Amino acid sequence: MARRGRGEGTVYRRADGRWEAAFGFGGRRQRYVARSQRDVRIKLLAARRALEQGIVLSGSSQRVEEYLTQWLEDSVRPSVRWTTHRAYALCMRRLFPLIGHLRLAALTPQAVQAAYAALLTKGLSRRSVEQTHTVLHRALRQAVLWGLMLRNPTEAVTVPRPSRREMQTLTEEEVGRLFQASRGHRLHALWVLLATTGLRLGEALGLLWSDVDFASGRLVVNRALQRQPGVGYVFVEPKTARSRRTVYLALGTLASLAEHRRRQRGDQLAAGPEWNNSGLIFATPVGRPVDGTWAIKWFHRALEAAGLPRLRLHDLRHTAATHLLRRGVHPKVVQELLGHSTISLTLDTYSHVAPALHAEVAGHMQALFCESRIPT
Repeated sequence: MARRGRGEGTVYRRADGRWEAAFGFGGRRQRYVARSQRDVRIKLLAARRALEQGIVLSGSSQRVEEYLTQWLEDSVRPSVRWTTHRAYALCMRRLFPLIGHLRLAALTPQAVQAAYAALLTKGLSRRSVEQTHTVLHRALRQAVLWGLMLRNPTEAVTVPRPSRREMQTLTEEEVGRLFQASRGHRLHALWVLLATTGLRLGEALGLLWSDVDFASGRLVVNRALQRQPGVGYVFVEPKTARSRRTVYLALGTLASLAEHRRRQRGDQLAAGPEWNNSGLIFATPVGRPVDGTWAIKWFHRALEAAGLPRLRLHDLRHTAATHLLRRGVHPKVVQELLGHSTISLTLDTYSHVAPALHAEVAGHMQALFCESRIPT
């Protein structure tokens, strides 16, 4: 039998029939227990690989809150956008009072299931509980890969599924009323752009005049504007790789942007030396970034002025996609316009349009019964 190398660890069977592995590092000894020799060797191998990658192994007494906090800081923060990290952290903080005190290695599906039930009892929406589960599942999957757990307990729980939220969109006539009622408002061109291109609000607020080519009638999306506490307004990467895209503009959209640029030049003259030459298309009267929260408030006022029902500013994105799909534009084109990562996301999001499209099938099939095609 080959002699074990230094630091490879020891595997042996315990008196209770289970298998245990001992692994020494940094003057400490890490132990793992499993029901079979194979399972404990898998945990030992994962621990050694984690150590080789510079991951600090924690003892078996590590608590859930301690692990999740470390995971958020070491694994999540460097790899996702700031807003995503904030959302993940919120989900985990919901769980800390419920399972944070438990040992990570002893966390059971029953404990996780009880935590989800407690969140629902406290009034958290089913959608929020589902999001919390998604983040916890990802965190514990990493713990398994690091050898800190043998199995992921979230894989054996029942997740509350939220009811599908009915999407709100504006009809063509309502979009026209919105444009007419908001004409003259300093953000009129923003409503037009969102409703005719499907851009996300952050993408639109992050646009520079250099991103628009009036001659070819198109713009490019290269960034998004984001406000971070303690930092201020910053440009960030678009949401997905496909979010970097070229968008062709309707003539009416180009006209609205041209009028908006003339108005902004007037703002610049009025501001004088106070003007902040940021190059932003949508800016305050002194050239600074427009706050997304205020944009939403002004949008709601524009809806009220047009006599339209209250909806989210993001619903203009849905309005643009729904309008195109109902007019027969291929879903692949709509996917690329919206910057969705996959076409399945587009189809799932706008499945409400399918019944209207299916109703047209019978008419298309009727063409097969044309008299000229029926043999005599």
